[in-house]
Amino acid sequence: MAAHILIIEDEEKLARFVELELVHEGYQVSRSGNGREALQMAEENSYDLLLLDIMLPGLNGLEVLRRLKQEGNTVPVILLTARDAVMDKVAGLDGGAVDYITKPFAIEELLARIRVALKLHGSAAAAKKTAEPGNLTWRKLSLSEQRHQVTWAGEEISLTNREFRMLKTLLENRDIVLSRETLLEKVCGYDYMGETNVVDVYVRYLRSKIDEVYGVKMIRTVRGVGYVIKEEQDG
Repeated sequence: MAAHILIIEDEEKLARFVELELVHEGYQVSRSGNGREALQMAEENSYDLLLLDIMLPGLNGLEVLRRLKQEGNTVPVILLTARDAVMDKVAGLDGGAVDYITKPFAIEELLARIRVALKLHGSAAAAKKTAEPGNLTWRKLSLSEQRHQVTWAGEEISLTNREFRMLKTLLENRDIVLSRETLLEKVCGYDYMGETNVVDVYVRYLRSKIDEVYGVKMIRTVRGVGYVIKEEQDG
């Protein structure tokens, strides 16, 4: 399957040019010209690589990168920037980017850097999968962190990144009641400024995709406290 690349660039002509070149090379491509929108896209979808401009409306590229890495997202990121300052490059690499390229650039060089990043990331992912086997399970449900996959009796359940993190956190803490504040920090990050009722929304999404589909009662509500997945299999 072709690698899926997200281009995050607000210069329309450049973004379109890069998109056409990547499609010609056989990649699947999505685009965003806004940092906040791109962050949401990266949180809710799985990409094989991000091409991330630093100067963006909404959120700048370094902030997008910081939030993704804070959330545990391991997608490789190549920074695109018109800036040639050493500190910008250092900040990007220290923040978790795998490479950077300064605009203007030759498309052949960008394509070469993409191939290297995808090859290295694929090797690292395969090594991690070999070194860290094991899933989180409950009844017929299985969650694989290495493959970022959830299945019920072998049937894959499509979850967003935040739904996946919510389910993973609850499974890792079975029989422990987790408060909405704790879940909010795990799912959205400690600096999230929204309301804790976003946790209720994601629990509702999980129930609609698992409990309602497979006729189980997996995530229990503890009134006034939060949520828990019980180890026993009653109900």
